[in-house]
Amino acid sequence: MGETTLTRMDLGEAVFREVGLSRNESAELVESVLKHMSDALASGENVKISSFGTFSVRDKSARIGRNPKTGEEVPIHPRRVLTFRPSHLMKDRVASGNKS
Repeated sequence: MGETTLTRMDLGEAVFREVGLSRNESAELVESVLKHMSDALASGENVKISSFGTFSVRDKSARIGRNPKTGEEVPIHPRRVLTFRPSHLMKDRVASGNKS
């Protein structure tokens, strides 16, 4: 497996090639979509992208953890965490090695 990472710039370039917008417009479109998604998640909404998956925010309650090195009990404060649940189509695509 390669150690490559898809970046915002890569997404903007893909929009530029596929849609035909200028590079600046493509980058602005990607930024706008990502901002809209992050704003929705920050306000507690789920973000569902058909055939891709669902991003959601989950509240985790306070609990007692343990330092693995010392065994000392440590309080873990309540927090919100971002979760992603891939669609069945995405799971199948990843499992088959990215074949369309």
